[in-house]
Amino acid sequence: MTVPASVESLMADVPAFAAHARPATLLRPEAGDPGVRDSSVGGPLLWPEDEPWPVCRGPHVVQVREKLSDEDRETWQRIDREMRERHRRDPDRGYEITHEDALTQTRIMDGASALDMIAWERMRWVQDTSGPAVPMVPVLQLYAADAPGGLRPEALDPLPAGTDLLQVLWCPNDHSELPGQSDYWGPAVEVRYRSSSTVGAVLDPPRPERADDAYLPRPCTVAPQPIVDLPDADELPEALYEEGCAWAEARGVEFERTLSCRPDWKLGGWPSWHLTDLVPIDCSCGARMRLFLTVDSGHDGPAVRVGRFGELRVFTCPTDPSHPLRLNIQ
Repeated sequence: MTVPASVESLMADVPAFAAHARPATLLRPEAGDPGVRDSSVGGPLLWPEDEPWPVCRGPHVVQVREKLSDEDRETWQRIDREMRERHRRDPDRGYEITHEDALTQTRIMDGASALDMIAWERMRWVQDTSGPAVPMVPVLQLYAADAPGGLRPEALDPLPAGTDLLQVLWCPNDHSELPGQSDYWGPAVEVRYRSSSTVGAVLDPPRPERADDAYLPRPCTVAPQPIVDLPDADELPEALYEEGCAWAEARGVEFERTLSCRPDWKLGGWPSWHLTDLVPIDCSCGARMRLFLTVDSGHDGPAVRVGRFGELRVFTCPTDPSHPLRLNIQ
């Protein structure tokens, strides 16, 4: 009888992997109609009526469009025509541009990130602090009873005393200069814990007037599944990683993203570094932070899109979970 390929069977055959295994919970969201007493993605939160709803007061990244002058538009069109003509005469040289024309285009763009060649408008991203504070929106609500792996991924990091409910919210707008975050572009995230038994009347939350549709999760039920997760090549000894790949290949599966760094909406486990090399995520106290939550763009149910259809990962400090979160997108 062939044993299905799994982390557990891999660890039985190669015990060295056990030292690198982490518990995780796949949330597996599906479109539905959850209530405040249900675990959910994008569903209503069990939020006390007398507790203020969290809002984001930070600067948001917005796109500004600037109309090109007629002169600059005609100059750009002339450069484009000449470039295409050079390509027509000699396709092997590609779309070459002269040094002088490149400098002219740089002047016309004036630091903007893109050019709309239909409307002939420069597009740039700027920090906007105008307008009222933006109400955060529900991302995840998870009751301890529905989380077989626990509400915290670290075995030595218990749920705050007297609480049985995890709630995650975010600001549905892009940010590029969040305090404590480096090289991050995405929504601001907030994590709350509470005791569900102490909540009576529930608040009807305010709705944001300013929001990116990609950051408004559709309501989904969840079907949590406990798993064991392994790291990928970036966080394994080279010889052990190669042994794991050979073991998986012999069983017709891929090691990465099948046995390691499982994709999905996920609590705990390991992060993948499929777009970059390993980026150490360290806390302000110096401790290496651990993956707490993964938000995955690959699900039709929530219809969330982060980065270029990637993953937003929330990291917490294993030494003191009250330390600020760190955010990363791959």
